[in-house]
Amino acid sequence: MSQPPPNVLSFAANDPSGGAGIQADLLTIASMGCHPLSVITAITVQDTAGVEDILPLDSEWVENQARALLEDMPIHAFKLGLLGSVEIIAAIAEIVSDYPEIPLIMDPVLASGRGDELATEDMIDAMRNLLLPQVTLLTPNSLEARRLALFEDDNEECLDNLPLDECAYRLLDMGCEYVLITGTHENTTLVTNALYSTEGQIRSDEWKRLPHSYHGSGCTLASAIAASMANGQTVKDSVYSGQVYTWRTLDSSFRPGMGQHIPNRLFWAGMIDAIDNE
Repeated sequence: MSQPPPNVLSFAANDPSGGAGIQADLLTIASMGCHPLSVITAITVQDTAGVEDILPLDSEWVENQARALLEDMPIHAFKLGLLGSVEIIAAIAEIVSDYPEIPLIMDPVLASGRGDELATEDMIDAMRNLLLPQVTLLTPNSLEARRLALFEDDNEECLDNLPLDECAYRLLDMGCEYVLITGTHENTTLVTNALYSTEGQIRSDEWKRLPHSYHGSGCTLASAIAASMANGQTVKDSVYSGQVYTWRTLDSSFRPGMGQHIPNRLFWAGMIDAIDNE
């Protein structure tokens, strides 16, 4: 019998458009050679332009979904996306605390691409207090990093001007083992993504800035890194592998509707066809 692929368990909301959320996670994890498992945290009404409404599930349902999977099969990495409520955050924090040896990759989804709010201040506080101390790798974009790192006594001006390395060190102080801050929202020619640990900045990668806006790029990156770690790569190598995969999905993205482009997570399928036709 062949060796089964590593299992990656994603906690995320559904996205009917297939651009982000649990659909993005499943496609990415499978594309990266792992078996995707899913726990739905919320049901959303959204399209490729933005999120119209969100219905968080009962936290007990979230817990029951996860416990059923965890009792049935080994998990090689956890990935967290949109979480839905304070109660769900607390339930997930309790679940993952039982498995401290399993890497936990968290994409802190605070708003949609067009700015729809997806996390309240109470939820952000719960993330800081309950989840960040357990996170192996946090993958915020620059907007999310500044919002998560904001202290109570910081003024609103600080939200826009806080240096990203300062954000990283604040988030590390909250308990994260590693922080990868992505630069897609910064006004720069190239997109710079920087990885930090308590030793300082340990890698920085620059990527050509592509011309479109994308629905689900953050989900794709975090899921690709989780899959790489499940496959046995180090955090540092997984971060690079995840970036390479994500950039390729964005470079071959498509626009199925009237909103943003969607990453093509099966970009390699065309390459296989080309090889078969040679």
